Amino acid sequence: MAFPAPLEELIEAFERFPGVGRVTAERLAFHVLRDPKARELAGAIERASTQTLRCAACGNVAETDPCAVCADPERDGSQICVVEEPRHVEAIERSGAFKGVYHVLMGALNPAEGTEAAQLSIPALVERVVAQEVREVILATDPDVEGEATALAVVEALEQGLERRPLLSRLARGVPSGGALEYMHRGVLQDAFEGRRAIGERR
Repeated sequence: MAFPAPLEELIEAFERFPGVGRVTAERLAFHVLRDPKARELAGAIERASTQTLRCAACGNVAETDPCAVCADPERDGSQICVVEEPRHVEAIERSGAFKGVYHVLMGALNPAEGTEAAQLSIPALVERVVAQEVREVILATDPDVEGEATALAVVEALEQGLERRPLLSRLARGVPSGGALEYMHRGVLQDAFEGRRAIGERR
């Protein structure tokens, strides 16, 4: 027996979300029917889509344009940290470790899922570096295959589009402070060994 048309429409809407298959979409749809508070989702989606802006300078999501970071005169505009997604900006901001500005690519290079370099805001980054006095571009893409490919695409674009490029750097990787080795991803441990430092002098 088929579901009622309105319910089927809701299920299909949930299926459009990344990583959500038919079974999960059905579970979410029935949850909406059971829980009155879940029906607030429609309003939240509407507000997010109509009241959220993209910062013309960095591409981050915000309520104002420019965003709070780009509008802050205390931030160091000569340092640009390149990230894949707005959530990465939030993570770095929570750490308090960076006082420059950001450039959000809005994705990572992943041809298998249909994300090509042309869909990322790499050209806008090159334009920013040309127009501003940028001394360093920090690549903070994820340390996975897609993130590495994205970082390489950024480097190539900067090398081709600039006569004199700024310093390019990559976030250090390795064992995080307070982490337990048995829970580390293999790639994290590999990076840690490759980036190991000497302690003291050799005797």
